[in-house]
Amino acid sequence: MQYGAMNFPILPVMDEIKTVATMGFDYLELTLDPPEAHHKQVFKEKEEILGALSDHGLGLVCHLPTFLYLADLAPRIREASLLEMKDALHTAADLHPRKVVLHPPYIGGLGPLVMDRSMAIAMDSLETIIAEAGRLGLCMCIENMFPKYPGWIEPKDFIPVMEKFPSLKMTLDFGHANVDSKRGDRILAFMKTFKDRIGHIHISDNLGKGDDHLPVGAGTIDFKKMLRALKKTGYDDTVTLEIFSKERDYLKMSKNKIFNLFGF
Repeated sequence: MQYGAMNFPILPVMDEIKTVATMGFDYLELTLDPPEAHHKQVFKEKEEILGALSDHGLGLVCHLPTFLYLADLAPRIREASLLEMKDALHTAADLHPRKVVLHPPYIGGLGPLVMDRSMAIAMDSLETIIAEAGRLGLCMCIENMFPKYPGWIEPKDFIPVMEKFPSLKMTLDFGHANVDSKRGDRILAFMKTFKDRIGHIHISDNLGKGDDHLPVGAGTIDFKKMLRALKKTGYDDTVTLEIFSKERDYLKMSKNKIFNLFGF
């Protein structure tokens, strides 16, 4: 198992590399979001970033931009988002990451009232993005979301896209799957449905009402039970800790807890 941490994109990427390395992580998950980690800024610092990762012995996973509108009903907003995503993909490819993580297209505005149309637009955007990732030789992992993110919550929501794109992997986000889910049932359902397609894991804790990104053990997720189930699937790959606390020590503590619970 390899353990990573995500940069906080309001902080300089070079500083975040040092922080993640100091805490003993195996890799950085670089989210390509502004202001400090926008793809243009990262491209300018590409050589310095690659050098720092090498010097610290860190691998790399890239997380594609989070706050885009790939399923927007307004064509020009959607087109601008697709251009941003394509540029981010090319910057990611220049960094040679082990894999890239993608949030599915957000359906907002009046989109939830016309879900068939919105999902058709979302699938068109995904086809464009996944094709571009394939041309660039990138392994793409799509992430499950939470109830405020319509259309991409339950395992069944992902079956059509996983069937359409056989190269696509799943990023299983424990925190997202725990929101409005009893006893971790949704986390377990994702493992059962996509046990052969899980390519990446995100871990944080929450109280079951929102995506709080709490330290492991501070919320309601039964990590002992969930990690036992994950281990049974045979998963042995990348696990990113998404703990966004002011005190970064909670990040390191969470990594150690997961390592001890999983056993390697």
